Amino acid sequence: MILAANANAQGSHVGEWRHPDAWDRPASNLENAVRLARIAEAGLFDLLFLADGNGVRNLDKPDLFAATSPSDRPAVFEPVTLLSALAMVTRHIGLVATTTTTYDEPYAVARRFASLDHISGGRAGWNLVTTSNPGDALNFSKEAHAPREDRYARAGEFADIVKGLWDSWADDAFPQDKASGRFLDPARVHALNHKGEHFSVAGPLNAPRLVQGHPVIFSAGQSEMGKELSARTADCVFAIEGTIERARMLYADLKARLPRYGRRPESLKVLSGVTIFVGETEAEADALFQALEDLVSPAVGLDYLSKMIGHRMAGYALDEPMPDLEAEHVGPTGIGKAILGVARAEGLTVRQTYKRILPQMAGNLFKGSARQIADLMEEWYRTEACDGFMIAAPVVPTGLERFIRLVVPELQRRGLFRTAYEGRTLRDNLGLPRPANRFFSELA
Repeated sequence: MILAANANAQGSHVGEWRHPDAWDRPASNLENAVRLARIAEAGLFDLLFLADGNGVRNLDKPDLFAATSPSDRPAVFEPVTLLSALAMVTRHIGLVATTTTTYDEPYAVARRFASLDHISGGRAGWNLVTTSNPGDALNFSKEAHAPREDRYARAGEFADIVKGLWDSWADDAFPQDKASGRFLDPARVHALNHKGEHFSVAGPLNAPRLVQGHPVIFSAGQSEMGKELSARTADCVFAIEGTIERARMLYADLKARLPRYGRRPESLKVLSGVTIFVGETEAEADALFQALEDLVSPAVGLDYLSKMIGHRMAGYALDEPMPDLEAEHVGPTGIGKAILGVARAEGLTVRQTYKRILPQMAGNLFKGSARQIADLMEEWYRTEACDGFMIAAPVVPTGLERFIRLVVPELQRRGLFRTAYEGRTLRDNLGLPRPANRFFSELA
């Protein structure tokens, strides 16, 4: 199975930074990021993943500093910059960064990830997002967030351009022969000259053909448009489903969409997001869970719930039933709708709803001993609920270290996880082929 590590140095629980075992002063701390990358690579993880946004995330600006929630991302590195630094202190682990198609340009993104792929020796990945936080629009000279349909239409064209730019040069386009004075072969370059609905991009990209051909493309959308974009464009999908039954349905749905784009089922990997509380015993895992719960104030809980469902919750009574919000009040992600669905099905109060989502940042939660955790992971993997997992540690770095020490050997014993890296690139380790250049054959 594939294992990815959430590279958030502030953990997967909004109360994590206050825990005694958590790193001190985690905001934009390069030393911590380096240590986390080395821990994950020692555990043979496939990749590190950095989520990102383009602003401080908070629906209620007056509440921003009262809530003091790190989930607002008030102090984080630009992800490609950070991963370029981490490429220098790692050798095998993949490096995946989030970049939006709504508030960026195809040429800039293509160049950024081409650079990361060369710097890392073929370990780059791009998490393509259309941006779920409406407030980001205000940082890019926009008065309002673009409608979802427009964002996805732009994203599809954006991805096509980026892939085209990555194919600007043949693999042998740069002989760099000192004796003949021949730096490049002008017959081995392609200018894209794209003119479409959203973009006009001439090309070529000012970077040689990438080590991986294309960096691995990730996506996370679970709406109908998101799933279709993933089937057409992505190599991997980050999925969040609250039950194994729903995860199996999503897995089958995504795989079934691939043939219409000429793709085989194994060409798309599905990674299920999960926060893991593991202990030497089940009781130890329960104790860690409760310790983190006790560190979260109602202000932080409401702030986080507001962001996840896309609706201001500060005015609602904590112990009244979770309101049955209209669809238009829900944020543009499938996660928000899933949260409201659980609250409605189980009759949760506002307080119970935010307590339900805080420990796992709205994803799944596995809690127990190493054997119990491995049993759950094996069931999800073997019954086609996923091809692997995006692992979030509730406390950093001890949560990741504990997972590697306790769970990884159990997975290896069962033949479910590697004992050594298979190849030198992220595509090699994920079992994904190197894409052919659409403009040039491999040989001149």
